Amino acid sequence: MTDKGVDVTGPDHGLIELDGVEKVFDVRRKTGRLRREKRQVRAVDGISFRVPRGEMVGYIGPNGAGKSTTIKMLTGILTPSAGRLRVAGLDPSRERTRLAQRIGVVFGQRTTLWWDLPLYDSYRLAHRMYRIPDARFRENLDRCVELLDLKALLDVPVRQLSLGQRMRGDIAAALLHDPDVLYLDEPTIGLDVISKAKVREFLRELNTERATTILLTTHDLTDIEQLCRRVMVIDQGRLMYDGALAGLHEAGESERTLVVDLERELPPVEVEGARVVKVEGPRQWLAFPASASAAPLVAHIARAYPLVDLSVREPDIEAVIARMYEGRGL
Repeated sequence: MTDKGVDVTGPDHGLIELDGVEKVFDVRRKTGRLRREKRQVRAVDGISFRVPRGEMVGYIGPNGAGKSTTIKMLTGILTPSAGRLRVAGLDPSRERTRLAQRIGVVFGQRTTLWWDLPLYDSYRLAHRMYRIPDARFRENLDRCVELLDLKALLDVPVRQLSLGQRMRGDIAAALLHDPDVLYLDEPTIGLDVISKAKVREFLRELNTERATTILLTTHDLTDIEQLCRRVMVIDQGRLMYDGALAGLHEAGESERTLVVDLERELPPVEVEGARVVKVEGPRQWLAFPASASAAPLVAHIARAYPLVDLSVREPDIEAVIARMYEGRGL
């Protein structure tokens, strides 16, 4: 028993559990001047997985794959058409009010903050809505303000915040009531490098120190690589892969790209473990397996060539999934 109610999860159960979950929408489309045809769209198609307490999992896939629909079912916004779904032992759609005390949600494209109010006032409203004890509210707010660098923003109206500032503010708001589970939908979308680094470091500390279970959906594979040991891939409503990120790269035979800027134009760079795929003047693009480390390549190039700058580009998620399909003959 906890202060949030009965928790039936245990060693044989996950904090998040899905068994054969489906979501079907009825869609009407115009087929003539006065006629409309009704058809069914299966957004989620028989998904099953478990996420144990304290795990941080990447949940990825192309646009329209079913990621957001899954999150909406996990939060109780949508009701599954079939299958069984539990979060912290609760049925999200039937026990949505109780579940709200156990979860936090951040959507990168939307905000839960009050647009015309100063950031601090939004937090005070959350304090009342979730009935957070005063001492706990102050402790959690102080911690979020410090780690997410929000002190100078507390008196600023939300509408005046930059995207990166608002995102950090949204993450803090989602954590004030100490949720067991945090759902993050594109939390670093549109953020600059510094803001991304701050958000990632905060999530890493949150997961390590408080064992908060995190389900992260993103198109940025760097988010997954730096934060998650486990990744699940969904496409066309089906779970295609569930395992380590290295295994995903192997299954999709994906490649990263090393972009090398030399002092002058030279013949294609020769380095074991990579191949040159493009040359434009002093800039060269080298492809290498995504599951391999870039460090040996960088060290060799720095020793053997007049290097000015370099960067590593992650593989595109859609490309990884497409290659997985090709490899399975789908």
